[in-house]
Amino acid sequence: MYFCAFLWLNLSFVFMPVTKAIDLSDLAATEDFGRRLGSLLFPGAVVALVGQLGAGKTHLTRAIAEGLGVKNPAVVNSPTFVLIQEYSARLPIYHFDTYRLPGPQEFTDLGADEYLHGDGVCVIEWADKVPGALPADRLTIAITITGPTARRLEVTATGTRHEDIANTLS
Repeated sequence: MYFCAFLWLNLSFVFMPVTKAIDLSDLAATEDFGRRLGSLLFPGAVVALVGQLGAGKTHLTRAIAEGLGVKNPAVVNSPTFVLIQEYSARLPIYHFDTYRLPGPQEFTDLGADEYLHGDGVCVIEWADKVPGALPADRLTIAITITGPTARRLEVTATGTRHEDIANTLS
């Protein structure tokens, strides 16, 4: 019985996500955060963005793309009507927008698994619409509007590599 309790405690520790709150005072701080995040991402990284309309998900994605070395950040725009955009950078960037999808199955039907488990970086806007289709190992960033250009990010990381990034960003 003691061994089972020890094993449970150790396993629950292994799977505990890391969560950090980060306050960004303005657009420049958001861009800086996104560029730093982009510079830390690795092949197979998944960034799930959550936030109300106008919270800055696409703005943050553009800054992440800059950090990954995209040549022209102006090409990064919301893929709401096309569902996915691909950008060339240090690592390929796959930018999803699931706003118009009814649920996780439609996301999966797009072939999302090939992207999520590929060599690039996946950034998913409106990730809260498709949680069951996302890999367990990921970085989830919930964006809350706290002022005209101020934002609060709640960054939750699961998986060792994503946790390392979250710890570096704080």
